[in-house]
Amino acid sequence: ADIGNYHYGPQHPMKPHRIRMTHNLIVNYGLYKKLEINRTTPATMMEMTKFHSDDYIDFLRRVTPDNIDEVNKYQTKFNVGEDCPVFEGLFEFCSLSAGGSISGAAKLNRGDAEIAINWGGGLHHAKKSEASGFCYVNDIVLGILELLRHHQRVLYIDIDIHHGDGVEEAFYTTDRVMTVSFHKYGEYFPGTGDINDIGHGKGKHYAVNFPLKDGIDDDSYESVFKPVMQHVMDWYRPGAVVLQCGADSLAGDRLGCFNLSMKGHAMAVGFMKTFGVPLLLLGGGGYTIRNVARAWTYETAVAVGETLPEELPFNDYFQYYGPDYRLDVPGNNMENQNTRDYLERMKSRVVDNLRNLAHAPSVQMQEVPRDSYSSDEEEEDDKDVRITQRMSDKHRVPENELSDSEDEGDNRRDRRSHSTSLRRKPGSRNSYTNGTATPMEMDPKDDGQHYVAGAGLGLERASVESSAGDETPRPGSPSVAGDAPVAAAATAQDKTEDVMDLDAPVADAGGATADPVEPAPEVMAVDAVTAAPEAPAFGGEAPGESRADSTEGSGANPS
Repeated sequence: ADIGNYHYGPQHPMKPHRIRMTHNLIVNYGLYKKLEINRTTPATMMEMTKFHSDDYIDFLRRVTPDNIDEVNKYQTKFNVGEDCPVFEGLFEFCSLSAGGSISGAAKLNRGDAEIAINWGGGLHHAKKSEASGFCYVNDIVLGILELLRHHQRVLYIDIDIHHGDGVEEAFYTTDRVMTVSFHKYGEYFPGTGDINDIGHGKGKHYAVNFPLKDGIDDDSYESVFKPVMQHVMDWYRPGAVVLQCGADSLAGDRLGCFNLSMKGHAMAVGFMKTFGVPLLLLGGGGYTIRNVARAWTYETAVAVGETLPEELPFNDYFQYYGPDYRLDVPGNNMENQNTRDYLERMKSRVVDNLRNLAHAPSVQMQEVPRDSYSSDEEEEDDKDVRITQRMSDKHRVPENELSDSEDEGDNRRDRRSHSTSLRRKPGSRNSYTNGTATPMEMDPKDDGQHYVAGAGLGLERASVESSAGDETPRPGSPSVAGDAPVAAAATAQDKTEDVMDLDAPVADAGGATADPVEPAPEVMAVDAVTAAPEAPAFGGEAPGESRADSTEGSGANPS
């Protein structure tokens, strides 16, 4: 079983099966030949508690549909319920999603890739101690923490129709992470992301919010995205970029109200790729699943630098792409409520806030924490672990869950809207110098625990994390490098209940930089995930060893 087999429940709009559909389309287009397909290692409890509270992660590990009544009091505390239901394999699903993002970030840190992709990640609403908006574990925050081990500054961009509140909240008081979100604002979940929300303390002006109205189209979106992101890149000069590609901003999404075409959505991927900065692409929302698969397949091709024919190749889900069977998500005729005057006013305010920033905030030199992830060559310790048929049947998506009548039609929307949800609101373009830290090498005089600055960073292959299917590259394709498990950032973080404080630097040799990288060479592809063992009942021991305790081994798991 892989991440595509997990199932939120009947009629729930979130369908992990879209990851399998995406993977299948990528494979049948032959894109895997340009990619390095990795099986990611699931995130451990130790890794997840680098951001989330111990009791919350322990709850996710222990709770099942069978014992949910025994832990009623925790449902309210951790916001588990209708929008974020308890389903079979919940903890395994979360660990696979988070493991893909952590592993992708680790590959960027090691210089194994220019681009890493985890379409099974991007769950941006999850908070430190509660689930929110179909999200349980915030894989984005965990991936950023991993990137901060080697990079002075990390930029997070969110093009999901919903505000990236969980990520913004985590880094609201630090200048080491800038968050930028383009989202629908107003009577809409999660109700946050006002243009005046700009960060606090050391993080003031490092949170950027661009509120949008219904019906924004390709031209309007591009007219604000490109200039804003150009200013951000010029002023902030990040060492790495994380781009959340939520597909619910596409035209015709069941829960969305934007009017972006597939190519208009992918514009963001293509534009950010031109800066030549290490790039982590993640999934996110998206509830018309055939269009999600189309968009993420197309964006994978953009990342690799390939042009795909519009006619879809035959694949396991070919019937779901009717009646046109084409790689296209066109816009529709809905009204664009974003006037030119409104967009110019918002853009001016955002740019004015950016002008208050000091150019590229500095970070003092510090040792890079020791890598504790496994590498790719060694065998997995638990390769014989298999999921039981009973568990496989429980995870399986019912056939009628993918029917056209329930999932999509002529731009029909699900009656569940985010505004009425029960969720609680709470080739290098510029030759600037980015904030990449120099790699570290061991000092022969020490005991192996300390590091000294080494040579310059060379970025080569692009790598993609995802989770859907067991296909492997044919001979002659790039070698499959397992996703190295990684311990999240060992920074002096203030684990307060509300925000992450990353004022204590964890990166490198003050000012050491690397030139932007030229166009992507080979890129990495989507992947299959190993079955996770059944979660123990309450009172049982946590499964598996921490990556921090493991030796080098091959990665295993989904995005």
